[in-house]
Amino acid sequence: MDKNKVKPSEGKLGILCVGLGAVSSTFITGTLMIRKGMGKPVGSITQMAKIRVGKGEKAAYKHVAEIVPMPSLDDIVFGAWDILPDNAFESAMHAEVLRDRDIYPVKEELEKIVPMKGIYDPDYVKALEGTWTKDTALTRWELMEQAREDIRSFKEKNGCGRIVVIWAASTEIYVPRHKDVHDSLEAFEAAMKADDRAHISPSMCYAYAAMSEGAPFIMGAPNTCLDIPAMWQYAEKTGTPIAGKDFKTGQTMMKTVLSAAFRTRMLGVSGWFSTNILGNRDGLVLDVPENFKTKEVSKLGVIDTILKKDEYPDLYGDIFHKVRINYYPPRNDDKEGWDNIDIFGWMGYPMQIKVDFLCKDSILAAPLLLDLALLSDLALRAGKSGIQTWLSFYLKSPMHDDGHEPVHDLFQQYTMLKNAIREMGGYEADEEID
Repeated sequence: MDKNKVKPSEGKLGILCVGLGAVSSTFITGTLMIRKGMGKPVGSITQMAKIRVGKGEKAAYKHVAEIVPMPSLDDIVFGAWDILPDNAFESAMHAEVLRDRDIYPVKEELEKIVPMKGIYDPDYVKALEGTWTKDTALTRWELMEQAREDIRSFKEKNGCGRIVVIWAASTEIYVPRHKDVHDSLEAFEAAMKADDRAHISPSMCYAYAAMSEGAPFIMGAPNTCLDIPAMWQYAEKTGTPIAGKDFKTGQTMMKTVLSAAFRTRMLGVSGWFSTNILGNRDGLVLDVPENFKTKEVSKLGVIDTILKKDEYPDLYGDIFHKVRINYYPPRNDDKEGWDNIDIFGWMGYPMQIKVDFLCKDSILAAPLLLDLALLSDLALRAGKSGIQTWLSFYLKSPMHDDGHEPVHDLFQQYTMLKNAIREMGGYEADEEID
């Protein structure tokens, strides 16, 4: 791709977060602090990584913004929707992820970020009671139209040249793909207008609204939303990039690293047991079986495509894989992920690996939100539309259509990411994916 074909990053970029809880408030507060010079964007590829462009004597290592035109952090304007009325300052204080000293310097800016009323359906998040919501009697189509109006109003009020919408709200209940509704855009739109609440989730309303306004949409939870043909068709029709799903933060990031190591060394795996304790709003929602089912499907799919059981049945043909999430309020946002992995080596002799990852979920997620928002905006300016597989690096269940399998190996995902940035910068995509 000719570098000149990527439109420059002019004007303000509005980032609208669906959900203003722990993840979004940590992301927004951190970005505001970093642009004041009071923090570092640790974990952000777009802000910190250097990528090689060129080979041999022509090789150079450059930051992303030196390769492709990128907005600065000063160009970003934040907004949000939520089903609770707390502004970004109140939310950041309630979340207790960041210390007061990392919130108060941007208190005034945070207080101005008041969420727009969210689309709420209690059947989709049974553990939460929405008190700041759009009229629940409205049809899915009418709610979508209200979200479109919110995007237009925010864009005009804040003088934004472009908008990106990113879902950072709670996990919805599991919605199986229903071919009669989800496989064609025409049927999907008819279902929205008929207020088919069983098959059209609140997150689908936001996604459709964003694409209708030419805004890239990123699904940061494991919800059934973008991963249906109707959404792929609409993304292509509207010329908007989409990416998802489920931010790859703690335990799953480790799985993509360890699985790749096992396969590279040809070590066998007989069992993988994963459990988490988590005490924030996300943990509360996932304590409901219907909501956990959505997360479970996302987490269970990770190792299969990396280990390739069909290709290596002797090593990975019979893995017992179990995932658990337990709501444990004393931990709040400090998630603990335990993994017990039963592996085997030479002559089939068994071994075990134990991983205990004590992580701050929102601290790991915040740089992913920043990168995904900035890179999906880059994709829009580069004329890319539809599923952005090169953003798989950031997501537990990378988006793909029916004809392809996702790449889960973290290192291959990073190669895809670098190659896409190289190409958009006018350089050769010079690393290969196996």
